[in-house]
Amino acid sequence: MIDVHTHILPGIDDGAADWDDTLRMARAAAAEGITRLVATPHHANGRYHNLSLSVRELVREANERLAEAGLSLAVLAGQEIRVHDDLLEAWNREELLTLAGSDYVLIEMPSSIVPKDMYELVHELSVLNLKPVIAHPERNKEVAEHPERLVELIGAGAYAQVTTHSLLGGFGRGIQRTAWALCRNGLIHLVSSDAHHAERRGFRLREAYDAVSRRMGTEWTDYFQDNARRVADNRAFGRMPAGERSPDGLLRRIVSYFRGK
Repeated sequence: MIDVHTHILPGIDDGAADWDDTLRMARAAAAEGITRLVATPHHANGRYHNLSLSVRELVREANERLAEAGLSLAVLAGQEIRVHDDLLEAWNREELLTLAGSDYVLIEMPSSIVPKDMYELVHELSVLNLKPVIAHPERNKEVAEHPERLVELIGAGAYAQVTTHSLLGGFGRGIQRTAWALCRNGLIHLVSSDAHHAERRGFRLREAYDAVSRRMGTEWTDYFQDNARRVADNRAFGRMPAGERSPDGLLRRIVSYFRGK
């Protein structure tokens, strides 16, 4: 398995506190069957500022330490980039990282709102041949209340990633319901852990995929797992099992679905 959203690098955000934590997380990931994971420390969220060069250096050291520990787990470089006014300029300054050197870039919105210029940002990133992936939209209050906002962003060129803990109820039943509703309505393209700690907030990726298989069918598990590989290999996402739908019809169906929850 491949996990494209983790906080495994030590001492730079609210994830692993030190190298011991990093190794514990790596062992937990390997025990689940994860073979590659992307380190995505928080960047530009008002608290943490992790530029591309420092992240790459920590990723290099992490892979050295994991190899010394005998772990067959590869760490790839990335960031979880908070939406901010300087984002496009920061990209031009080469301060930002995509996921595993691909065209996919992990973008985090505030938890309460969809920023008013989010649609334009997605468009501008697409013009730069980047593929924005919106991290955990199920935890965004405005998306939960108005899923059409996410439909519009996907229509503009964005993708969306749900968190394993959301699907499994780790953030409460409300977020869990929203997470599954987004999945069932074709608005999620990736399942990732957003792991911060080996035990308190671990990976649970295998457990989440098993839940997807039970609730939605193995074809959806295959789809999500394949898309994670496509991020790491920098390939376009595959077609959703349910097939393509017209944007207008999808929007009407989703709004109706959420209002009837």
